[in-house]
Amino acid sequence: MSPKPPKIHDEFIARFPKLGKAWELLRAGAQEAGPLDEQTARLVKLGIAIGAMREGAVHSAARQAIGSGCAREEIEQVVALAASTIGLPSAVAAYTWVRDTSVKKKGRSK
Repeated sequence: MSPKPPKIHDEFIARFPKLGKAWELLRAGAQEAGPLDEQTARLVKLGIAIGAMREGAVHSAARQAIGSGCAREEIEQVVALAASTIGLPSAVAAYTWVRDTSVKKKGRSK
């Protein structure tokens, strides 16, 4: 189950509907591009958002990972894995962004 996007996202898409359609096509094309299951793809997207230091994207990716059934420990491991590449201060910032999403403890379904 995908979480509902923030209200501002809906407002933006209502204002720019063609961008919304393009975004959905891009997302669908990326998901169909290879064999990764949804949970793994969500964790990869989280790692990319962390590496790019995009707070909003980290919030979104963490929510999406939770919605796909990823466990809190898996999401937090992605942050820990990023630390050696992005540095400890940046990893701590990313950790706070992940925590902002109220990550719930929940097992990964396979």
